Amino acid sequence: MEFGVWSKGLATLAVDCLVLGVFEEAELGGEGRSVDSACGGQLKRLLGRGDFTGRPGDTLLLGDLPGIRATHVLLTGLGTKKQFQRKSWRKAWTAAAGALARTRVSSCAVALDRPEAKQLDDYYLGRAVAEVTGGALYRINDLKTGKKPPPPALAKVLAGPVRKASAAERGLAQGAAVAAAMSVQRDLANLPGNLCTPTFLAEQARALGKTHTGLRVRVLDEAAIRREKMGCLLAVAQGSHQPPRFIVLEYHGAKKPQPPIVLVGKGVTFDSGGISLKDPPGMDEMKFDMSGAAAVIATLTFAASLRLPLQLVGLVAAVENMPGSKAVKPGDIATSASGQTVEILNTDAEGRLILSDALHYARRFQPAVVIDIATLTGACVVALGHHHSGVMGNDDPLVQELQEAGVRADDRCWPLPLSEEYAEQLKSNFADFANVGGRDGGAITAAAFLAKFTQGLKWAHLDIAGTAYQSGASKGSTGRPTPLLADFLLRRVAR
Repeated sequence: MEFGVWSKGLATLAVDCLVLGVFEEAELGGEGRSVDSACGGQLKRLLGRGDFTGRPGDTLLLGDLPGIRATHVLLTGLGTKKQFQRKSWRKAWTAAAGALARTRVSSCAVALDRPEAKQLDDYYLGRAVAEVTGGALYRINDLKTGKKPPPPALAKVLAGPVRKASAAERGLAQGAAVAAAMSVQRDLANLPGNLCTPTFLAEQARALGKTHTGLRVRVLDEAAIRREKMGCLLAVAQGSHQPPRFIVLEYHGAKKPQPPIVLVGKGVTFDSGGISLKDPPGMDEMKFDMSGAAAVIATLTFAASLRLPLQLVGLVAAVENMPGSKAVKPGDIATSASGQTVEILNTDAEGRLILSDALHYARRFQPAVVIDIATLTGACVVALGHHHSGVMGNDDPLVQELQEAGVRADDRCWPLPLSEEYAEQLKSNFADFANVGGRDGGAITAAAFLAKFTQGLKWAHLDIAGTAYQSGASKGSTGRPTPLLADFLLRRVAR
C-alpha cells in the first residue's frame, strides 16, 4: 500500500477516485464544492434531487463526471453539520474505505471536511487514514475451501487537504505500522484453538522475532516454567494435553540503558472454563481469549518496525484451559511464583492466575511501568459494553496516560475504581486469598487480585473482554487495543 498527501488541485489529481463528504443537509463539504464547480454543478443537482442524503455510513459511487481527471467520485455521509466531529469523520472514511475495497478502484484521494484542528490535526489525519484503510483492506484468515474473492485493488491513498505535509506523512507512516500490527493481532486471534495452541503461538512469536530488527524472543517450555515455580500458571494448564509456554519478547531500541516498559498478555488459546465449564452458546469465541497475548506480540512488532528508541519487554503466558482428568478443581490451592497461595474457587477465573505469575516474572526487568492486557472478565463487558476497554491500576498517572492515549487513537478505555475495599472480597479461610470475590464488581475484584502481585511496581491493567473481538455476523478480532498501546509508546518516545 502506498500513502501520500495532496494539498491543492483536487479536480486535476491523477487518481481513480475522489472521496467527498456530504452533510445531511444535502450540502457538499468545501472540497466537494470545488469538484462540483469543475464538473458543472452535477453533484449539486444530484443532491438537490435527494439521490444522496449524507447520513453517517451511507456511500454512493459515481462515474465519469465531466471536468475532473478522476474516473470516479465516491460520496460518503458526514451526518449533520451541527454534530460533525472527529468520530463523524472517522465513520465517514471507514464507510468510504469499505466501499472502495469492494470495487476495482486502485487509487483514491481522501477529501473529507475535517473537524477543528484540535480534534484532527494533520498528523492524526494521516494516522487515521492509514489505520482505517488497513482495517478496510484486512481479510479474515479463514480456512474455507471455496474460491476466494480477489483481493481489494486499492493500492494508493492520498490524504488531504493538509497544511503540514511532513506531519501528515509521519502520521501515514505510523498509521500504516499500526494497521500492520493490528493485522498481526487479528490473524493470531482469529485462528481456531486447534491450530493456535500455546506451542503454535510461541512459534509465531519466534518467527516474527526473526523478521524484525532488535526483537529477541525466548520461549520457556513446561520444564522451565516449573523451574520458575509458576504454580498458578501450571495449575491452569494441567487439564490440557497442550503444554504451556511462557514467551519473552525483548526489544532493545534505546541507545542508552533505561528501565523497560513491560507489557504482559493473557494467552489462553482456548478457554472452556475448565471444571467450572462455560455455557455452550458462544463458547467457540473463547479462541479469542488469547487476544491480550496477540496484542502484546503485535505491539512489540510495531515498535520494532518503526525502530522506536525504547526498551520494551513483552511477556506472554500461553495455556489452554480444559476440563481434563488432571484439571485443577474448585477448592484446590496453588502456590504462585511470588510464594503467595491462592484458593481456586472458580476454574473459569484462570486468566488472573496465569497473569499473576507473569507479573511476578516482570520484576526481574526492573521495569519503568508494567501494563497487562487481558480478556479478563465478562463483568467488564456488563459494565462498559463493547465501546471502552476497562483500565485500572495502582498508579494514577499511568492510568490517565493510557486513557489519553486511547482518546488520541480512537481506541478508548475507561477507568474503574480500584480501592482497597474490593480486595476484602478475595478473603479465603484456607489460602492467602481466593481467585474470585463474587459477582459484585467482578472486573474490579479481578484487578484487585492482580494488584496483590504488583506491589512496588507502577502497574496498570487493561480489561479488553468487550473490545478485543466482535460476535455475530461480524465475528472476528478487532485488533484492539493495539492502536491504544501504539499511541502510548509513541507519546513515550516524544516525552
